[in-house]
Amino acid sequence: MDGEGAGEAATRSEATIKATVIYQPSDLERRQEVAGGLDELVRGARAKAKDKPSGTDLVRDA
Repeated sequence: MDGEGAGEAATRSEATIKATVIYQPSDLERRQEVAGGLDELVRGARAKAKDKPSGTDLVRDA
């Protein structure tokens, strides 16, 4: 911010606040989308793992 006047700093700050408010709902939507995708991945991995013996089962049977 070298050489920047108070007015320029205030304008930049206002723009940052406005952008934060505008993008906040989309950020929430994106986090929900990512969480949903992770949930699908975990559920799929757990379903696949049901068909295979666990590491504990393999050691016990050794």
